[in-house]
Amino acid sequence: MTEKITELINAYVEKFKKEMQPETSWRKPVVGFADAKDKKFKDLKEIIGPNHALPQEIVPGARSVIVYFLPFSEEIVKSNIFEEESSRAWDIANIDTNNLIVGINKMLHEWLKEQGWHASMLPPTYNYDEKKLISDWSHKSAAFIAGIGKFGVHHVLITDQGCCGRLGSIITDMELEKTPFVEEEYCLYYRNGSCKACMRRCPNQAFREETDKITFDRHKCNEQIYDKIVPIYPSGIGDACGKCMCGVPCSCQNPSKRMN
Repeated sequence: MTEKITELINAYVEKFKKEMQPETSWRKPVVGFADAKDKKFKDLKEIIGPNHALPQEIVPGARSVIVYFLPFSEEIVKSNIFEEESSRAWDIANIDTNNLIVGINKMLHEWLKEQGWHASMLPPTYNYDEKKLISDWSHKSAAFIAGIGKFGVHHVLITDQGCCGRLGSIITDMELEKTPFVEEEYCLYYRNGSCKACMRRCPNQAFREETDKITFDRHKCNEQIYDKIVPIYPSGIGDACGKCMCGVPCSCQNPSKRMN
């Protein structure tokens, strides 16, 4: 059944491209499946905050979490390397991909319902406390638990298709075979202390290197996205940055595989 769901996601992306003709192009999606009863979901109430929901608090009797990553084309990534503000192509890619995620989740929700199961309808973004900047459901944390990637020092999930793209997830009471959890680190800094390119790329100095660790100031990150230039496009708001993700070894690939 996991293969069927992966096929449905891939097919929907192609359908979206053909029917909606967006400016954005994507590489092949990365799809994973988590056990909704995995202890790591409970751990998020400590790591993120007590407001972070368990899968069962969103879908009673939840058994599985379906997660997918939609990687941007390399052209979009390259467009966002220069200048302090995010590129138009990067902004549009985030808007288009949010719309694509809404469509995928609606499609999966209806398909699961037809099979006799229940499922969530989670939004792709904006489901967070505007003061604490903490989400009540973290797609990237669910993706980590589902085994499709590992966190980089820039607090972004790195998959086999890199980190430049967007994540969607859907919770269901259908039992699905889980994806094996990844133990090795993908981030070069976490592997051997090298790189740190993402830190240098941040235009608002959200990262600080201390004696034994690197800290991340989510408020400085948020300031760069929402308190500076926020262009308005016909299709939506360009509230994106992504500078720490572009022009770095993990932009479009898992850099640890090259090492291996």
